[in-house]
Parts: sequence; structure tokens; C-alpha cells
Amino acid sequence: MEKMKALVERLNKYAYEYYVLDNPTVSDGEYDKLYDELLSLERETGIVLDNSPTKRVGGEPLSKFEKHTHIKPLFSLDKAVTKEELSAFLQRVEKLTGVNPEYTVEFKYDGLTICLTYENGKFIRATTRGNGVYGEDVTRQVLTIKTFPLTIDYKGVCEIQGEAVIKLSTLKKYNETATVELKNARNAVAGAIRNLDPKETEKRKPEILFYNVNYLSTGELKTQVETFEFLKNNGFKVYDFMHVVKGVDGVEKILKIIEEERKNIDYLTDGAVIKVNDVSLREDLGYTEKFPRWALAYKFEAEETTTIVHDVVWQVGRTGKLTPLGLVEPVDLGGVTVKKATLNNYGDLLKKGVKIGSRVLIRRSNDVIPEILGATEYPKNSVEVEKPTVCPYCKTTLVEDGANLFCVNQNCKPRVVGSLVHYSTKDAMNIEGFSEMTVGLLYDEFGVKNFSGLYTLDKDKLLSLEGFKDKKTENLLTSIENSKKTTLASFIYALGIDGVGKKTAKDLQKQFKTLENIMGATYLELASVKDIGDVTARSIEEYFASSENVEEINNLLSLGIVIEETESATGDKLKGEKFVLTGTLPTLKRAEATKIIESLGGEVMSSVSKLTTIVLAGEDAGSKLEKAKKLGIKIIDENEFKNLVN
Repeated sequence: MEKMKALVERLNKYAYEYYVLDNPTVSDGEYDKLYDELLSLERETGIVLDNSPTKRVGGEPLSKFEKHTHIKPLFSLDKAVTKEELSAFLQRVEKLTGVNPEYTVEFKYDGLTICLTYENGKFIRATTRGNGVYGEDVTRQVLTIKTFPLTIDYKGVCEIQGEAVIKLSTLKKYNETATVELKNARNAVAGAIRNLDPKETEKRKPEILFYNVNYLSTGELKTQVETFEFLKNNGFKVYDFMHVVKGVDGVEKILKIIEEERKNIDYLTDGAVIKVNDVSLREDLGYTEKFPRWALAYKFEAEETTTIVHDVVWQVGRTGKLTPLGLVEPVDLGGVTVKKATLNNYGDLLKKGVKIGSRVLIRRSNDVIPEILGATEYPKNSVEVEKPTVCPYCKTTLVEDGANLFCVNQNCKPRVVGSLVHYSTKDAMNIEGFSEMTVGLLYDEFGVKNFSGLYTLDKDKLLSLEGFKDKKTENLLTSIENSKKTTLASFIYALGIDGVGKKTAKDLQKQFKTLENIMGATYLELASVKDIGDVTARSIEEYFASSENVEEINNLLSLGIVIEETESATGDKLKGEKFVLTGTLPTLKRAEATKIIESLGGEVMSSVSKLTTIVLAGEDAGSKLEKAKKLGIKIIDENEFKNLVN
């Protein structure tokens, strides 16, 4: 028995670190070995402790859900979608309480509300919110979830409220092998919890983020901040973002942070929750029939909606891959009128069941073209999308590779235009003023079909193009000339090798130092570089094995392209340090700071994570700075940076 208790305590500690803190301290193999040992002892003794992790295994399917009455009603929240509605709520609270109260502002998660009941420190049941008075008992399903404790320190009766969610990354991974693709995280988690088969719940890997104590039989929590601490101290997973503010200005400041930060977190969120912090003031404010008067859900503009697909057209990218684009019934999404939505490839189109005339769910995020998530309805006039057999632009017979269709004609106009636009981007050769429209004109008028063709352009040719005057022509020619001096990483990235992004190009520069070394590298040498996989290594080797590609590189060099020598690290003062740069620095450019960091053995990352060790922050630093503060990462300004690097 003592050994079983010790194993349970140890396994629960490891599970808490893994599922709640996202900071595992042992490998999966070590955990599994201890778990199997506990399971063996339980079978031998016939005893299963109350907090044993073996209780979390999904059992046989249920025939139906039983109804359960909540100890205390679970209210939903009134909603606001405009700043005027938000201001009206805050003014009403101040008027009714006669004070300027503190508010807490937290993320609002888009999932399924769950209520857990504990008695004498032991988990008893889990239910859905239902109508607020009655919910469905989903204990068997929720037992498969690892982000809540089976036993807690509090020994009275309590109800703990949270939101069942599925991480966006988990959903993506699930869909890669799923027979039926799940359309979005909200529907996926609702289907997981409200599924009569607990084993299906377990497959989808939901978790619960907790935010409220709905009922305590003894003692009291005086503020929302205390509630948060109670949850954390008892082992419940919370998303550790809460700000205490006063007044409309304070609330709106945090709303801006949440609106920006929600693009970076791994959960589906649709707004923020604003609550009066002081529980005694909440009691004074009371409730309406449906909502508490002391809380509000502020909803951001919708990023998902449904619409009708009128047609599907095919776009050809620089690699020759065809991407289906749905022309949809115009609909407002995130403050923008959406008329087009994309799919990944022909296989994706089939998997999502998209037909012309069907109603589909679409999502828009991060200001990119919306994506079709899947069909939701098939009116009688719906028809299958015809699979193309020839390129819609050059009529070349298409080649099918897995789920993708490819045009293999390297002179196909969209392929050429896409390659040249990529070549000119800021992180590549940095040719300013070189738009897709300009590339199209150069292709049509002068037959420019490769990179070297850009360096043969002259003033007379450009002035003959529609829309080109002296100043525009001079600016473009100057930018083309300036692009001749570049770095190895920028040049490799500009070539557009399949699978080689900005980071991979930098990794190649760091490992091989010269263009000649990269061009001559074998598959095994390339695959040995950290973060370069087999597919990308093969792609790089094949690119430089092409005589046409080698000839084009030689043409570029003969036309004056000069690749700066790669500087080796001049020291190891910053070895092991992982920097993130954010905001505008007073005197240093980001490129200069990056060069200094890398020359001293440090690494520059694009986003803040637990791996980040230092954030170099300038003026107008935004969500990256806030995230760094939340994670307790060291933050320095330009002066401190200069002192650091001496």
C-alpha cells in the first residue's frame, strides 16, 4: 500500500508538470514504466486509490447521458461587441455600486463549459452547463482528461467551472489521420465531451482551462484574484493571463493586448471576459434572469462564419502546385468583406467535402486570405468540383503527386511571376517597388522569365511600360542595383528552393559558410544540419544537381551579384542566449543587432517562448513584450544591450 501511494503521488506530480505546467521533468518512457508498475500492483491487490491516474482510462460506451442538477446555477454571460456597449456596462456598474471598482480581464475561450464537483477533497462528477440549472453527467468522458486533479486540499463541497478546449495544434494533428476531418476546435471539443464513447473523447485529447469557483460549502473567496490562486493552488490548469484594472481606459488597454495575443496562443478564443474583482460588490449587483450584472463577455469580430461556394478556380504557385480557391457568397468576417477562400490542394478539397453550391465554414485569421474548413450543408443544386487535367494558364498536362496537382512547365506565367516576386522580397534580395503587376508586365513585354533577366533591364525598356515615369523607373533600377550586394542566407532564400525558408537559409549559411560549399554538399551532409529533414535535404541536393539552376546562378554572379563573406562568431559571450527583438531601437537597426548577437554566438528568434532567454525591447514594443513579462523572461533596452556586448 505504501508503495502504491508513493507511485500515485509521483505519477500525479509528473502528470501535473506535463499537462498543467507544460514543463515535463521525465520522459514518456519513464512515466509509462512507473504507470505499468502501479497497474500491476492494483491488479494484485484489487485496490485502486482515489487519486490513482489509472482511473482516467476511458471505459465502454454509455447508452445515454444522465441529468444532473447543479448545486448553484451556472449563469451565462451578457455580451458586448462594441466599445459603446462595453462603456455602458462599466458605467452601469459604477452607478449601481457608487464606486470605481477594480475589474479583472481574462481571455474568453471558445469551447464547452464544464462543471466539476468535489466532496471531502475527492472528485465526484463532471457535468456540462446545460441550461444552467440542469446539465448532463459526462464524468466518464472527463475522466480521460489529464488537466484537473482527482483529489484536492479543500475538504468541503465545491463546484469548479472551466472551459473544455482542444489545442489548435492538437486538432491539426488529429485531422492529419482522421477519416472524417473535424471542422473547428469548438465543434471538435463539444463532440468529444458529448460523445457516448469515452474512448473517442480520449482520442481527441481535450483539456480543461479553469476560471471560476461556482460554489464553496465552507469559507469564501473575496476576489477573482483569490479565485485564480485557489484554482492554481489546488492543481487546476489555468491560462495564466489576468490583469486587474480600473475604468474604461484600463479595460480597453488590456483588450488590445488580448486581441493581438490571441493570434499567437494555441487555443480558439473569441474575446475577453471582464469581471468585477470584489465578490462583495458582485453580491450588491446581483443577477438578471439570465446573466450576472457584474460580468461581461466582450466579443471580437467574428473570424469564422458560413457561406455558399459559387465556384472553384485554380491558382498556380511558383513551385507549379495548383491551389483551389473558392469564390463564395460575399460575407463579413473580421471587419472585412470576404469573397474568396482557399483550400490547400485537391486532396484537401475532397477531404472537406466541398462542392459548388455547398455551404461551407470559413475562417479568417492574421489578415490572410480565409480558409475553407469544410462543408456544412449540401443544397439540392450542389455539384462536385471537376478535377482539372491541364494547367488553367498554359494548358500543360498536370502531374499528380499525392494530394497535389502540379504544372511542370517552368515557363508557365504564374510560376515565373511567383518566383520573381519571391526573389525580390525583403528577406530575399530586397528589391523595393517590384510588384506582381510589374513582374507580369516584364514577362509579357520583354519575356523576363528568370532572375538574371532583371539585371539586364535598362531605363528605355522600363519607360516603355504602362505606368512607368522617370522617378519610378530610377527608383526600381537603383533598387535592382543595390540588391547585387547580399548575404549568403538571403541569396539562398531568394532562389526559392522547395522547403527552404528564412531559418533554413540561415542554418545553411552558418554550417557551410560559402555558396560553393552549399552547392557541393551531399544529401547526408545536408541532412546532418540541425532542423533540416530528409525531404528538404533531398530538395536542396536536387536543386543544385540541375544544370539549368547552376547556369542561372553563374549568370547572376557574372552580372555582378556579390555575396558577402560569412562572418564567423568572434566570441562566445552570448553562447546559449536566445534573443527576441521587438519595438524600435533608438540607434541600432534590428539587422545590426542581429548581426552582433550572432557574431557572439547567440541566436535570434522570431517569437517569444519558454526557450527565449533575453528580449531586447525598443519603443512601441507590443505583445511580445507582454508575453516576455508574463513568462518572467529577462528584458533589456538598447543601452543594456550595448553594455552586455561591450
